[in-house]
Amino acid sequence: MPNIVIFSGSSHHDLSQKVADRLGLELGKVVTKKFSNQETCVEIGESVRGEDVYIVQSGCGEINDNLMELLIMINACKIASSYRVTAVIPCFPYARQDKKDKGTRVPNVPFLSQNVNHYELGNVYPSCRSEPKQPPALPWHESNWKAAVQEGKGRAPISAKLVANMLSVAGADHIITMDLHASQIQGFFDIAVDNLYAEPAVIQWIKENIPEWKNGIIVSPDAGGAKRVTSIADRLNVEFALIHKERKKANEVDRMVLVGDVKDRVAILVDDMADTCGTVCHAADKLLSAGATKVYAILTHGIFSGPAISRINNAAFEAVVVTNTIPQEEKMKQCPKIQVIDISMILAEAIRRTHNGESVSYLFSHVPL
Repeated sequence: MPNIVIFSGSSHHDLSQKVADRLGLELGKVVTKKFSNQETCVEIGESVRGEDVYIVQSGCGEINDNLMELLIMINACKIASSYRVTAVIPCFPYARQDKKDKGTRVPNVPFLSQNVNHYELGNVYPSCRSEPKQPPALPWHESNWKAAVQEGKGRAPISAKLVANMLSVAGADHIITMDLHASQIQGFFDIAVDNLYAEPAVIQWIKENIPEWKNGIIVSPDAGGAKRVTSIADRLNVEFALIHKERKKANEVDRMVLVGDVKDRVAILVDDMADTCGTVCHAADKLLSAGATKVYAILTHGIFSGPAISRINNAAFEAVVVTNTIPQEEKMKQCPKIQVIDISMILAEAIRRTHNGESVSYLFSHVPL
């Protein structure tokens, strides 16, 4: 059987080191640098011929640079005759761009282009592409179209599928990731994908750190996370609730409706990721106004971009708990409410079981000792 070699990308070296320490290995030698024109250069510093290679790179920080670095590392190992290349991606990049959004239909009104001196009526009369005899009275200017695109009315890509294709073409044979934003992303790949769950570690943290957890209620901040919270609520034998949100624009929540009774209970918000934290902070306010005694937030991927830290500091959370799929050291210095669950042992055990040809389904419900 080939030996394991673990390489670390530059996105989260600390997590890679913890995984290697757990397995009793040293990280492989790799040098990553950039040329003066910002091209990424990767040099593998040891032989990987016939080896079982694992590359740990999370989708955080400079996401596009880190993704490109991962692709180049995969390709470098593949063409160096490695036995198998597995990409360990704790936080999958572009996971939220997993479908073409429904969007609102752009109104059937003419658009006055700045580049031509006549009205284009193609949107109103598909067969009419020339200058009309009588221009319409109320043209739709280019600024209106830009605003429509910003509001999600434009044509959207499925970027998660594109990333899947790029990883496959680069030479990845296997993907290990955690808490995909949508489980269906596994179907974007034609190679094996192991989607691990932080749920066992979350349940363990709740039991060890929330004394009143038996009087708690697990809450999903959106309808999409209902399956996640019902699974946790069932295992803790407590009730669950969810908050239905309506968005007018991306990263901006318009209205929230609470479904469930949280009065005189400890509310535990659970979600797969938090970016600007507008949703979870609005949800915390909603829960407190509905009678919750305390509010905790437990999130797998703490992205915390933009105004996230100031929002958490101003919100009434007892604690905001995230895993270390993304580095949190700097964020913890800025916000004392943030606490971290270490999931390196889950990733390490998944690597060990994959290498030895064992099942990883044990990790779906247990935290490795």
